[in-house]
This record gives sequence, C-alpha cells and structure tokens, in this order.
Amino acid sequence: MTLDEVLLRDLTPGVLAILCRRGADFAAAEDAVQDALLDAVRLWPDDPPRDPKGWLVTVAWRRFIDATRADASRRRREERIEEEPAPGPAAGADDTLQLYFLCAHPSLTPSSAVALTLRAVGGLTTRQIAQAYLVPEATMAQRISRAKRTVSGVRFGQPGDVATVLRVLYLIFNEGYSGDVDLAGEAIRLARQLAASFDHPEVAGLLALMLLHHARRDARTADDGALVPLADQERSRWDTQLIAEGDGILQAALARDRLGEFQAQAAIAALHADAPTAGETDWVQIVEWYDELARLTDNPVVLLNRAVAVGEADGPRAGLAALAALDESLPRYAAVAAYLHERDGDLPTSARLYADAAHKAANLAERDHLTRQAARLNNLI
Repeated sequence: MTLDEVLLRDLTPGVLAILCRRGADFAAAEDAVQDALLDAVRLWPDDPPRDPKGWLVTVAWRRFIDATRADASRRRREERIEEEPAPGPAAGADDTLQLYFLCAHPSLTPSSAVALTLRAVGGLTTRQIAQAYLVPEATMAQRISRAKRTVSGVRFGQPGDVATVLRVLYLIFNEGYSGDVDLAGEAIRLARQLAASFDHPEVAGLLALMLLHHARRDARTADDGALVPLADQERSRWDTQLIAEGDGILQAALARDRLGEFQAQAAIAALHADAPTAGETDWVQIVEWYDELARLTDNPVVLLNRAVAVGEADGPRAGLAALAALDESLPRYAAVAAYLHERDGDLPTSARLYADAAHKAANLAERDHLTRQAARLNNLI
C-alpha cells in the first residue's frame, strides 16, 4: 500500500463525518466521498494538495451538491443546502465516533454492519471487501447499498452504543486474512483509531485483546497450513513488541476499575502470552478470569473455555465435571471433551470424540487438525 493510500483511508471517516454533519444523508455522503477518493487517487500523484483533508472535503461536498441538483426528487432539500460553505474546521473526535456508531447501528445485521464499517470507516473498496469475505462483488455491493439506505434516516448526532461498535470490530478481526486484505490488521487499525477518539476502558480492552492474539499469528500454522495448538506453538515466533504493547494497554485499562468482557478476555490472552512455556501457564489465574468473564456475559462458549482451563488447573476429571454441566450442542464441545478425555487417559473415547468434532468443524483447517488427532490416537490404541 502506498503512502497516499494509507493517508486516504485514514482521512475517509473524518471527511464523511463532515458531510453528514453539514446535512447530507449518509448514503449520498458516502457516495460523494468515494467519488472524491477516486479523484484523489488520479490527481494527487502529480499534484498533491497542501491540505489533503480540506481538499477531500471540498471535492466531496461539490460532488454531493452536483448529485443533489441532478436528482429531481431532492430539489426541495437542495434549496436548503448552502451553495458552497467554507471548509471550516475538520471533524473532531466526536464526529468520527458518531460515524462508528452509525455504521454499527442496531438496525443492521452483523454482516451489514461489518461491510459498512469497512467501506465507510475503513476506506476499503467494495471489491476488496467482497474478496475478503469470498462473495461476488455484486452481492457485497447490494449488501452495502441496503445498509446505507437503512442508516440514511438515522440522525447523525444521536448517541450510539460502544458495545455494538466493539462487537463489529471483533467480528472483523476474527475473519483474519483473505484475499488482498488483512482483516485482522484492518480491525486493529480501526480499533486504534477508535481508541484515539474515545477514552473508554473497553475500547482499550478490545485493542489489547487484538494485539495479544495477533502477536501469535505467525506461530498458529505450520508450513503446510496445518493448525498448531497454542501449547505446541513455537513461542520464539510470537511478536514480543505486540505483546508488550497489549500488556501495557490492558494494565492501564484495568487500573480504571471498570471491568468489561473485552478487558477480561485480554487478561486471559495476556496470561497465555506472558508464559515462557506452555507448562508455566498460570491456569489458576486463567480460571479466575473466566469466572469474571462468565459474570460479565451470558456467552456459553466462555464456560466451555473455562472447562478447559479447569482441566489444566485442577486436572482432567475436574474439567470433565465442568463440561458435563454444559449443552453438548455447543460448538467445539466434542473437541473439548476429546482433549479432556485424552488427558484423563481414555484414548478410545477421545479418538471417537475427535472424529465427531472433525465432522462438525466449521472450516477445513480445523477439520483436518481434528481428523489428525483422531488418527493419532487410533494408532495408539
């Protein structure tokens, strides 16, 4: 990515926020900003502006005015729009924050909120988003168009829900990497931007969680693409700078004594990241943090992961007892049961459960890993 492309993507949300603040509806403003970005890509290499953001605001506003004039159905609103307002001050943190809230509006489905956030706040093209989510460009264009229509009637200044924004960013992060867009990296970039605009411990908690998970990225897969479990990862491949940054951000957030679920998740990730070896992991503290997390959220997957931690801290029998209280239809239940039964020495049951888990796996890499685990145990029986 060139410097100008990075700059354009960083400026996009602020420019869009200014147009919305001036009275443009979201859909029309976003279209105008995209047109201005295309003009910038074409013109800036030969004639870079002294004030890139001001240039984009001016061009985007003119595009909006032109589009408004050309649309007969908008003539009444055109009469209320100033012909050419002065550029004025750039959008502040509050405007950019409202844009995050708007793109994660509760009236949108999670997939639509993700797509709109990547387009309007992240500055990605429709084609890039479609490639990242492995859907046709036309399908993604329709999804984004519907999302823009949905939020166009929403008043720009109304309060938003930061928890919804954080969930959308975490959805983006968990998509990882696909096509030419690193969605995990993009989610971190957006989380950094949000943290700079909004002083909230859960925003910091999410950013810390992303950094701590991302630090282990290179060690998660073998050269042949096979998944490498956390305990087997080569820890020298972990990014110690990201771990240190994540730890620092997390400690500052926890010191504010306003614990939330992302801070609790980040604390668990930090305990894994800070252990020199898998055998030195502080599982007792991890169980305590899962207890905190269970009090903060009703997500049953938290209890599933807690069962694994209990099995490590207090032995596999204790882990199986914790697991027995949960619904067997939970995703990864069979895989957790297989792991705990293997730890307990029941290899036939573990092999059967690994095979069952492989059949239910959500993706090919996970299925292959679980199939290999079942085969390994069957060779030992």
